[in-house]
Amino acid sequence: MNQSSSYQGKCFCGAVEFSLSGEPEAMAYCHCSSCRQWSAGPVNAFTLWKPENFKITQGADKIGAFDKIAATGQKAGTSNRKWCKTCGSHVFIDHPTMGVVDVPAVVIDDFTFSPGFHVHYQETVHPMKDGLPKFKDLPAEAGGSGEELAE
Repeated sequence: MNQSSSYQGKCFCGAVEFSLSGEPEAMAYCHCSSCRQWSAGPVNAFTLWKPENFKITQGADKIGAFDKIAATGQKAGTSNRKWCKTCGSHVFIDHPTMGVVDVPAVVIDDFTFSPGFHVHYQETVHPMKDGLPKFKDLPAEAGGSGEELAE
């Protein structure tokens, strides 16, 4: 991939802005109930970036955060969701155990989303027949079973 690429993005009201450099580590769709509830949609289109390629450039003081697992008294969470406290727009999700930052594709300006697979497809409420691999949980490289499901 071309490591000289750069992108900009922002929340709905523009109070929080960020920049991305290089290319995402992965682009895909998530069908898990947690992502569906967070995105308020039947499918979540995500991009994963190395933390060093993601930078908040404006409005860091306006970012709210929530870690569902930590908030319920369980072990440290795998998804620390971040949003703009002014407009409520989703901005990114830290996945510290995976070493990536998850940026919703829709908040990146002038970005071509080109998904490579689906994750947590066993939870789908919106089947998609697009020819992409459909993983039961996650690809093996990401710590999942790598088990694929039929379209």
